[in-house]
Amino acid sequence: MADEQDLREQMEDAFGGADYPISSPMDLVPALPNGPGTRFESGDFSMTAMELQTKLPGGDFPYDDVESFVDDVIENLKDEGHI
Repeated sequence: MADEQDLREQMEDAFGGADYPISSPMDLVPALPNGPGTRFESGDFSMTAMELQTKLPGGDFPYDDVESFVDDVIENLKDEGHI
């Protein structure tokens, strides 16, 4: 089982370097340490940034800060049954 707090910390670290506010997922790519291949892992959960983009709803852009963006990603992962 995935540790939600661990995933949240990984995502905040990876997406935190983006130039907020962000208006699309493409605004996040330059901040990712391994680009779209940046992987988030916890327990039995493993997904790249690109997989997050393709497997989750589009998000509620724009986002003013990393916390609100990651909150939505985590909620979408829960809603879709990934964690």
